[in-house]
Amino acid sequence: MNKIKNVIFDLGGVLIDWNPEYVYLDVFDGDKKKMQWFFDEICTFDWNENQDAGYPLEQAQSDRIKLFPKYEEWIRIYYDRWEEMLGSPIDGTVTILKKLVSNPNYKILALTNWSAETFPIALKRFDFLHLFEGIVVSGTEKTRKPFLDIYQITLDRYKLDPKKSLFIDDNKRNIEAADKLGIQTIHFQNSIQLKSSIKYMGIEI
Repeated sequence: MNKIKNVIFDLGGVLIDWNPEYVYLDVFDGDKKKMQWFFDEICTFDWNENQDAGYPLEQAQSDRIKLFPKYEEWIRIYYDRWEEMLGSPIDGTVTILKKLVSNPNYKILALTNWSAETFPIALKRFDFLHLFEGIVVSGTEKTRKPFLDIYQITLDRYKLDPKKSLFIDDNKRNIEAADKLGIQTIHFQNSIQLKSSIKYMGIEI
């Protein structure tokens, strides 16, 4: 195993808790079944990911309303109340991040699927985001994980050797994509598991 010199963090689900349920449980008065139907059929995961790749939020909302005019009010809520979907920092992972940043042996970066229109909100709310040497935001790059080009953009921009780089993400398909480029990976479950995995790989924290 090559010695790790670079650590690349995903953000949502690893360092930041983000969940549309925080808004829609309120919208649907706690009816989880109705909320899940809405996510499965109307404002789907795939639809939101399209905005992560740079599609304008206003246009995305308009497109969806044309498809489902009956649910215009609920569709508008998705981005009108987006900030309420942001939860708290995942403290255990933030602690790990700060320890890594304080060690001069490592270059610490982030690679996130995030709309360029909403990412400034996160930058204002979470101070630790300013600790990274660099952040690659999918919405700015007009592509997203798990497409290989965004990983290559990250490697090229920061002159990283994939074999000496570690990528941490909570989404298995994003991990599998990084594996294809020879990047070492950890499929994030929780901060305790992450700390153990990092130490096993010989990374000093």
